[in-house]
Amino acid sequence: MNEEHTVPSGLLEEHTVPFPAPSHWIDGRAVRGSGPLIDVVNPADASVVASLHEGTAEEVDLAVGAALAAFEGWASTPVEQRAGVMRRLAEGLEKHHEELAATITLEMGAPISFSRQAQVGFPVASVLAAVATAEQFEWTSVVDNSLVVREPIGVVAAITPWNFPLQQLVTKVVPALLAGNTVVLKPSELSPLSARTFAGIATEAGLPDGVFNVVQGTGPVVGEALARHPKVDMVSFTGSTRAGRAVSVAASGTVKRVALELGGKAAHIILPEADLDAAVTRGLAFAWANAGQACGAYVRMLVPEALQETVVEKLRAAAEEYVVGDPADEATRIGPLASETQRRRIDDYIRRGIADGATLVAGGPGRPAGLDTGAYVRPTIFADVDPASVIAQEEIFGPVLVVIPYADDDHAVAIANGTVYGLNGAVTGDEEHAMAIARRLRVGQVDVNGGPHNFQAPFGGYKQSGNGREMGRAGLEEFLETKAITR
Repeated sequence: MNEEHTVPSGLLEEHTVPFPAPSHWIDGRAVRGSGPLIDVVNPADASVVASLHEGTAEEVDLAVGAALAAFEGWASTPVEQRAGVMRRLAEGLEKHHEELAATITLEMGAPISFSRQAQVGFPVASVLAAVATAEQFEWTSVVDNSLVVREPIGVVAAITPWNFPLQQLVTKVVPALLAGNTVVLKPSELSPLSARTFAGIATEAGLPDGVFNVVQGTGPVVGEALARHPKVDMVSFTGSTRAGRAVSVAASGTVKRVALELGGKAAHIILPEADLDAAVTRGLAFAWANAGQACGAYVRMLVPEALQETVVEKLRAAAEEYVVGDPADEATRIGPLASETQRRRIDDYIRRGIADGATLVAGGPGRPAGLDTGAYVRPTIFADVDPASVIAQEEIFGPVLVVIPYADDDHAVAIANGTVYGLNGAVTGDEEHAMAIARRLRVGQVDVNGGPHNFQAPFGGYKQSGNGREMGRAGLEEFLETKAITR
């Protein structure tokens, strides 16, 4: 799985790369790139754990060519056989569970316990859920005198972020492959190691050469080349709203399909009758999981005005249970942020919240005590937050929770809907009351009273949180064309 080669055409040159080398994966082979080296940095101690060669437009073209050549054969493969490969892929991911968890912890700083459970556990479950969807999917139907056929789009470019490197990969790549498409993946240059491991596991599972390819590199070079490429039929992108706009512009020249899963600013509405202990415990866990580096994190806690003081005291006590430290330590609940750039950005937001008059409940600017190196911040809680303030409106993407008081249901809904985002939200309270509020939220997914995660439910956003859906039937349909044959 770790053997590396060069492209016979002579386009790419040999280079010395520190092990493990997150090489490109093109046409079923590991390929060392020709671009300048980019270091992969362990955010816990700023050590360089690997280096990758930044991909070039020529390498993108090579990978797209391999995907195009493999498309007809893979698209004509019966769905049962495609599903069989994906089942073996899930088995391979499970077999390499500990290796993948350790890799993700190393490359982006998630605590090892969280990496095992969510960073790797969720992808395995996601693969199996996608297989079940494909096996039950109605690939053809009859409408009067027309046969309606669902067919693969073609070559799909998948561009994934650093915060959930394997889960986001699986969420895009597996449904695309099950639909009969071929894929070129650009993982984040901050967390590329798990993608390279995935490529080897997929090949061992029996995925034919060229069906899945990886080109490492940056968004402005590799991402833009994929979005603009005339032979790429669809781009599926997860990342910031700003970057999503750039992808849309780059893809517009060839009128290809673009699916976007972008930023979020989820509101967790705690209703007056809610169990406050349960609501606070669950709300803080969802706000600070993965160090708050999740587009769906419950970062705005909306509470009745009369209950804010009580909720704040419960949050202050709950926050003391969160151990910040070395992500390799089993006791750690919050590790470093994914990069030093990210640390500085979050610290600036915390300082802005204080400057704008929010009440600091826990945390604050600067590093946690005893953590003088690494991308660590102090997990922070603000209360008495103005819903129009910067920290209540912009996606911070770190462990910063803002508590906003509301007067009544209409006020709570207005605050929750009052950002440019509409990815997800949560409501805690009496079920009938909570369901009525959930229906009024302009978001793509709502958690009512901590319902268990559903891998078959569609996930995606309203407004500037995106325009596509992932997971379940809707996630499979994103990668299909519809043809009507009338007779």
